Amino acid sequence: MDDFERTIVEALDRWQRAGKVARFWLRDDDAVEPSVPLDRLLEITGAFSVPLTLAVIPAHTGEALAQRLRPEPLCAVAVHGWSHTNHAGADGKKQELGRHRPADAVLGELRAGFTHLAGLYTQQFVPMLVPPWNRIDAGLVPHLAGLGYQALSVYGPEKQAALPLVNTHVDVMDWHGTRGGRDRQALAVEIAARLEQMFEQGGAMGLLTHHLVHDAAVWDFMKALFAVTARHPACRWSPVADILREQFVQV
Repeated sequence: MDDFERTIVEALDRWQRAGKVARFWLRDDDAVEPSVPLDRLLEITGAFSVPLTLAVIPAHTGEALAQRLRPEPLCAVAVHGWSHTNHAGADGKKQELGRHRPADAVLGELRAGFTHLAGLYTQQFVPMLVPPWNRIDAGLVPHLAGLGYQALSVYGPEKQAALPLVNTHVDVMDWHGTRGGRDRQALAVEIAARLEQMFEQGGAMGLLTHHLVHDAAVWDFMKALFAVTARHPACRWSPVADILREQFVQV
């Protein structure tokens, strides 16, 4: 057992000793059309029976992706903003769903995105918004339920919000450095830290990936993580819809 596997297993062993099961979920962003990287993602997740939530960009997608995903029963689709366009300007943090445009315009796009994907994915659609760059103006959130959204997913610890949050907590990409996969052991340490937090406070462990920009390090990490967790009785990879249902029951 190497350091990577030991870190994950020891964190999950604590859950097993307590008779508890840790829920993991996988979100992959920026899907638009069929591609070789998407095929690889579906192959790897399918091999380990890991449910996948694809955040799809409504403005740039259509029937081709829908046809590719229909035979994938473990794949769900969420709304990834509208066009993944940065309206913040060169000096601000990238944001599509901010205060840079009238709220009615932003909400109109989010309504259109919901309608478009719900129509394409009658069986796989999840009424959840994934804001591009994981950013959304707080003033927009109370209006999302009126558009049909039942949940919001960004990055980081969940906070109080006007809509249930199902966040991701570990990002595989080194966006500010190599723009490739992060160090495998560093990712294992982050996952273990999230599991420790969950043990005390509840919640799930959300893994964030971006199939279009994965390098070999990311694919190798995903296979290693799925292999370790698949063997451990205290881990369950869950569809995001199941996690949402549990939240509604708790409320």
